[in-house]
Amino acid sequence: MELKNFTIKNLIDYRRKSIRSRETFIKGFQKYKISAESGGDYWISAVSAVSRTFKTNNKQEITDKINVLISDVENTIYSRTKLMYQRNLQILHTLEDFDFSILKPSIEVKFLKKPKILQIVEILDLPLKITPTHVFVYEDNGTTFIGGLWIACKLEGYSNSELATFTEALYKYLEKNYSNEYVIDKRYCCSLDAFTGNVVNYEEIEDGSTESIFNSTIPMIKEAI
Repeated sequence: MELKNFTIKNLIDYRRKSIRSRETFIKGFQKYKISAESGGDYWISAVSAVSRTFKTNNKQEITDKINVLISDVENTIYSRTKLMYQRNLQILHTLEDFDFSILKPSIEVKFLKKPKILQIVEILDLPLKITPTHVFVYEDNGTTFIGGLWIACKLEGYSNSELATFTEALYKYLEKNYSNEYVIDKRYCCSLDAFTGNVVNYEEIEDGSTESIFNSTIPMIKEAI
């Protein structure tokens, strides 16, 4: 049976499970159409501010959101909502002093739209839904390069090999959809763990300094379905 809308988060969640639980996970996904992005809105306050900071080079976006969330924490009477605001604040405090300039070139970049029609990318005959946060292009010495950023977030963060999986998926996305038109800059094909501030770019995967679980997990999923 084919998996539809299976995302990188699903892939990592599958890999984290025991062998017995993996089968249950796949069956549940197929039966109930588990949303790969379920719970994504939990981090929206922090991730949206981080995304805008990256795009505008203006850390005031983070400062302003911190002030809003402090007020929200004080004004809500619901403990679960208060905890959500506090966890989003933790992310913003983690990234308050983060150097966003390492994630894209110092010259001007143009951000591209990300139409939904481009999201499904078939990898080793498994269709995956790949949804990077930003895709951008820039010109340098007569060559037009393309790069991207995927801001990932999970309570307590991702391991390096898990974070690298987002990076590798982003590279596959750029390769399929844009490689005929642009040169992929592997330095700026990055994933950022918003919870920890860790970053992995595609160069690190290619040179072996960081291992991705991307290609090794896909055959496991295919066998399970």
